[in-house]
Amino acid sequence: MDVFYNPKGVGDVLIVPLGDGNRYKVKHDTIGDITRITDENGKVIGYNIFQASKHFELESTGKTTMTKELLNQLKQLFNKNNLADSLEFDLSPKFVVGYVKNKSPHEDADKLSVCQVDVGNEMLQIVCGAPNIDEDQKVVVAKVGAIMPSGLKIKPTELRGVPSNGMICSQKELGLPDAPLEKGIYVLQDTYERGEPFIF
Repeated sequence: MDVFYNPKGVGDVLIVPLGDGNRYKVKHDTIGDITRITDENGKVIGYNIFQASKHFELESTGKTTMTKELLNQLKQLFNKNNLADSLEFDLSPKFVVGYVKNKSPHEDADKLSVCQVDVGNEMLQIVCGAPNIDEDQKVVVAKVGAIMPSGLKIKPTELRGVPSNGMICSQKELGLPDAPLEKGIYVLQDTYERGEPFIF
C-alpha cells in the first residue's frame, strides 16, 4: 500500500488513497488534522493528514510504502482525535517477482496469452498481451491493489471472457529509466526469488 508526501508541491500533507471515486461527488469531513474523503455512497476512499511532519516520522518524499510503524502512528493520531475508522490495511507488497509456470493461448484473442504465474504464496492467472511472454520466465507482477506510476489501480478483471488477477509489467509501465521502446514485458534475471518484493 502506497501513501504520498510531497511537501514542496502539495504542502505538509500525507495523502492516504484507499479507493476510486467520482472526484465530482466526494464529501470531505475534517476532524482535527484529518480530512476523511468519502464517495457518494459514504465509502471512505482516502484521508489527507495535514501538518503531517508533526504527526509522523517521514524519511522520504513522493510515493512511500505504508509500513507497520507508519500505520501505528496513523492509528495513534486517529485515537487522539476519537476517530474510530478501521485502519486494517493490507500491507503486503503489491509489486513482486513472479515465475511464469504455464502459458496457453487465449481462446478468443490471437494476441493474448493466459498465464499461470507463481508469486511465492499463491498462483495467479494473468492474461497478458506482450509478444515476448513465455514459460519459465521471472517477471514483475503488479498484484490486485497495486497502483502503477501512471495512477492506474490494478483490479480483478476479465479480458475477452477470461479472468485476470494482476498484471505482468513492462519496464515502461514501471516507469524505469531507459525503458526499451519496443513492446514487451520485463524479463528478470534468474537471481530473483519468486515472491520477493520488486523495488523500483
